[in-house]
Amino acid sequence: MVAQKNNKKRSAPTKLESKAKRRNDETEILEKTVEKKRSRPVTHTFPIVEESDSEDVGEDEDADIAMEDEPLIDQDAMEVEGETNVPKDPNAARESHKAQKVLHEQRKAAKPHSTLLTDAKRVWSLARQQNIPSAQRQKHIADLMDVIRGKVKEIVLKHDASRIVQTIIKYGKQKERDEIALELKGKYRDLVQSRYSKFLVSKLIRLCPTHRPWILQEFQSNILRLLLHREASSVLADSFELYANAYERTFLLRDFYGKEAVLFNVTHGSAEDKERDKKGLSGILEGADEGRRNRTLAAVKENLLLVFNNSDKGAVTHAVVHRILWEYLCAISMIDDEAEQEKLRRDVFDSCQESLAEMVHTKDGSRVVREFLVRGSAKDRKQILKVLKPHIERMCLDDEAQLVLFTALDVIDDTKLLSKSLISEITTPANNIYEKPQGFRALVYLLAPRTRRHFMPAQIASLEETDAVRARTSKKDPEARADEIRKFASEALLNWITENGAKVAREPRGSLIVTEIMLYAEGDKTSATKTLVEALAVPYPSLDASTLHPVDLSWTSRMYKTLLQGGHFNRKTQSVDTTEHWNASHFASSIIDTAPRDIVIAMCTEGERNGTFLLVTLCEALLKQEDEKKVEREKLKGYFGENEWERVRSGVGKGKDLLLEKLALL
Repeated sequence: MVAQKNNKKRSAPTKLESKAKRRNDETEILEKTVEKKRSRPVTHTFPIVEESDSEDVGEDEDADIAMEDEPLIDQDAMEVEGETNVPKDPNAARESHKAQKVLHEQRKAAKPHSTLLTDAKRVWSLARQQNIPSAQRQKHIADLMDVIRGKVKEIVLKHDASRIVQTIIKYGKQKERDEIALELKGKYRDLVQSRYSKFLVSKLIRLCPTHRPWILQEFQSNILRLLLHREASSVLADSFELYANAYERTFLLRDFYGKEAVLFNVTHGSAEDKERDKKGLSGILEGADEGRRNRTLAAVKENLLLVFNNSDKGAVTHAVVHRILWEYLCAISMIDDEAEQEKLRRDVFDSCQESLAEMVHTKDGSRVVREFLVRGSAKDRKQILKVLKPHIERMCLDDEAQLVLFTALDVIDDTKLLSKSLISEITTPANNIYEKPQGFRALVYLLAPRTRRHFMPAQIASLEETDAVRARTSKKDPEARADEIRKFASEALLNWITENGAKVAREPRGSLIVTEIMLYAEGDKTSATKTLVEALAVPYPSLDASTLHPVDLSWTSRMYKTLLQGGHFNRKTQSVDTTEHWNASHFASSIIDTAPRDIVIAMCTEGERNGTFLLVTLCEALLKQEDEKKVEREKLKGYFGENEWERVRSGVGKGKDLLLEKLALL
C-alpha cells in the first residue's frame, strides 16, 4: 500500500510541470491562431468568422450531422396546453415515432453512397476524438481512408462528408493528404465555390505545398469570378496572403492582365519564365510595344473597376486586389505623357476612393493609399481624410495602416485640417492605444517623426519612398509642417499626462511616451510636471507590497533620469541631446520642492540601485545651474547630515560613492 501511494505521488505532476504544460498548450494555440489569420481590415470592428480561423467547418456542425441519425418528432401527436406540450396518446405517439424513423431510414438509404457515409461516420467518430494516442488515431485515419478511397470526389460536396475528409487532412500523414489532393484533381474550381468543401481546399493549399501550384492553376481564367464569389473569395485571399510563394501568387494575378497578356506569357515552368512571372505586371510589359502596353493596362483597369464596382462582394479588402492595383499605379507612372498618367490615375482613384479604408491593412494597399495621398490635390487629400476619419483609432493599431496616417502628416499642407480630422483623432484615444507598439508609434510621430529611437529602419525607408514626389506636390516646408503638427498635438498630450501621467509612467511603454511628450511637446508643462513629481514623492518603500514605488520600476526610474539629464543620451557623440522644449533644472527644482526629506534619504539608503543613481542625476542637473539653483543645492545637501552621510556610505545601494562625490560638490 505504501509503495502504491508513493507511486501515485511520483506520477502526479508538480506545479511547475503543470504550469509548463499549460504554457506550452497556450503557446501552441496562439501559434495556430496567428498562422491561420490573415490581416483584418480596419473597417471590421469584430473578427471575421471564417473556417480559416477554426478547426473545420466547425464543431458547430456536429449537431447537423447527428440529426441525420435522429428520428423526426411527431408534431401531430402533440397539443399545446398553456405553455406545456402534452401528448394526446402515448401509444399513438410511439407508433408514429417508429413510422417516421422507418421513413427516415428509407430516405437515407435511397441517397447516393448512403452505406459508405454510414461506415465513414462510424470510423470518423473514433478518429476525431481529442484525447487518444497518436498511434491509435493513425489507425483510425487509415481505416477511414480505406472506406472513402476512390469515392472522395463523389462525396466531398456533402457537408458531413467534407468534414470527414478534413479530419483526414488534419490528422493524417502527408501520404494521405497527397492521395486526397490527387484524387480531387480537376474539381477544385467547383469545390472552392461550395459552402463546406471550400475549407477542404484551403487546408490542402496550406498543407500540401507540392500540389499547391496546380491547385491554383485550376482557378485560372476564373479568378475574377471567384474573387466576387461569396464562398470562394476567402480561399483565394488566404492562398495569396498566407500560403503561396512569389511564383505561386502569379497564378492568382494573371487573369487581371487580360487574355492577350496570358496568351503571350504562357509559363512552361522554366527558371526564366518563373523569374519573369515573379515580376508581375512589370514582367508582362517588359519589352512590349506601345500598343500591347496600352491594351494590357486597359485590361487591368477594366478588371479593377469590376472589383470596385462590386465592393459589396468584399473582394476589395483582399491583398491580391491591392497587389494588382499597386502594380497598375507603378506601371502608369512609367508612361512618358504626364497628362495621360494623371488621367489614368484619376480614373482609378474616382472608382475606389470610397473603399480606401478597406485597403490600408495590407502592405500593398497601404502603399496605394499613400500614393494617392502624395500625388493627389488638396481636394483629393481632404476626401481621403474624410473616408479614413471614422477608422483612425483602429488604424493607429495596425502596422501598415498607421503608415498611411504618417504619410498624411508628412504631405498635407493644411495643418488646421490635420488638427481637426487627424491629430485630434489620434490624441483623444491615447489611453486606449499607448500600450500597443503601433499606438505608441502613432503618438510619438506627432512629436518626433521618424526618430530612430522608436521607428525601425524598414519603416523609415518605407516612409521615405514618397519624399521625392512630396517635394513636387507639397508646398510647405517639411520642418515648418512638423513644427505646426507638434504645436497642435502638444496641448492634448500634456493634458493627458496631467490626468493620467502617474498611471501611464508605471507602464514600460507608457514611460517611453511620457518621456517623449515631456521632452518635445510645446506649451506650459507645469501641471504635467506636478503630476510626475507627486507620483515620485510618495512614501519609500511603498506601503503596498503589491505596488512598487516608481523608483523601483526600472523603466520609470529611467524616465525620471532622462528628464533630469535634459534629453536622451547619444551613444555616437557620448553626450546628451538636449531639446529647447524642456528645462531639466526646473524639473530638478520641482522634485526638491515636493519630495520630503525622509523619502529622498530612503531612496538612496534603502534601495539597492535605482534611487541612488536617480539622486546622482538630480545632483548633476542642479550643478549645471550653479548660480540659479543655489537654494535648491543647499537644501538637498542639508538633507544629508553626518548620520545620513554614514548611512549612505554603509548602505547596500550601488553608486553610493558616486552619490557622495556629487553631494560634496553641491
